[in-house]
Amino acid sequence: MNRKFALTAGIGCTVLLVLAVVAVAALFVPFRRVRSEQAQVGPTAVQNTLPAGPTSDLADALSTQEALPTLSVGTAGTGGMLELTSTTSEDSLIPLYQQLNPGVVNIQIFINQGLGAQGAGSGFILDDAGHIVTNNHVVADADIVTVIFYNGFESNAEVLGVDDDSDLAVLQVDQMADGAHPLPLGDSDQLQAGQWVVAIGNPFSLGGSITLGIVSAVGRSIPSGVTPFAIPQAIQTDAAINPGNSGGPLLNLSGEVVGVNAQIRTGGSVAANSGVGFAVPVNVVRRVVPVLLEQGTYQWPWLGINQPASVNLLLAEANNLPTQQGVYIHEVVPGGPAAQAGLRGSTGSTAVNGLDIPTGGDVILEVNGQQLNSLDTLLEDIAFSRPGDQMTLTILRDGEQQQVSVTLAARPQNFEQFQQ
Repeated sequence: MNRKFALTAGIGCTVLLVLAVVAVAALFVPFRRVRSEQAQVGPTAVQNTLPAGPTSDLADALSTQEALPTLSVGTAGTGGMLELTSTTSEDSLIPLYQQLNPGVVNIQIFINQGLGAQGAGSGFILDDAGHIVTNNHVVADADIVTVIFYNGFESNAEVLGVDDDSDLAVLQVDQMADGAHPLPLGDSDQLQAGQWVVAIGNPFSLGGSITLGIVSAVGRSIPSGVTPFAIPQAIQTDAAINPGNSGGPLLNLSGEVVGVNAQIRTGGSVAANSGVGFAVPVNVVRRVVPVLLEQGTYQWPWLGINQPASVNLLLAEANNLPTQQGVYIHEVVPGGPAAQAGLRGSTGSTAVNGLDIPTGGDVILEVNGQQLNSLDTLLEDIAFSRPGDQMTLTILRDGEQQQVSVTLAARPQNFEQFQQ
């Protein structure tokens, strides 16, 4: 009896060992398009921010960006979406998926008209006209783009507009699949850490995959991946996002799009989910996409400061600051709005605990009378402004507070000419 038990246990252990080896090997399967996915995110210096879009009605729109509208709640909605809550049982995810999946698409890109797809991503249907929202990095440099719907129907797609700074793109398909429908847009400002979310997309070309997680944090600033500027108010989630999920929707349990899955942070050479993913907030989509549909590009405002940083203990000690509140300006770009307003960057440095810490730069304490607690807050303040808007900054310089008026400019086409 003991020999029989030992033999059975030995076989079971062998099977488990084989399964474990297969599972570990699967973690290191490379994905097809490393360059397009931009999946690994490393720490970068945030140099500026994104602006907001205009708010007037489309019917009254002029030929200027400022006259174009933002997308309002329900613009892309289908009506009758399931109203699920975080207390709903897990079985409720089944009808939620069945209703949402027809609004999600797989995207294939071809470069130089190759026979096989050379990149894969995701997207979601914005409206009944066949407009598709995805990431800019999914379709960048593509010669041919095709969209595969939930039922396998495939359609050619035209890239109508892209924006490097927000990593967003808008496509339009030649024909919609039967049963495919737009997804409603939510309000990313209402998201809270701990809220349940789902991601639906095309990870590793496995279309129609759904993953469940929570909002890990809100208000993150993430690199755009192409330009030196940052995307503010990004959503951090532990819902599994992998290469191929880029451009697909992050949704709340009411079936509303709250973000566009864009990046994952990894600790090694393999770009795969580590439980730290990021999505472009849907409220940025609301502002950028209408302009892309009308003009093909989006013009962002520009403050003209490099390497700003939230005031921390080291900066406070090096600069004899009374508190750790505000944002320290390290560099002012010559000829930019901040320089024209007289803002000042670092003039020297001092050693604090063996570290070389910049000194002499202005510290922004308030924006338009509102206390500034961190760099992320400054990024958001600029993001939801427009070129030409004036901002009143309360700064601390040489121990004295003063107010400075800055007029935000349109971001220059050739940013390098303003580098020091």
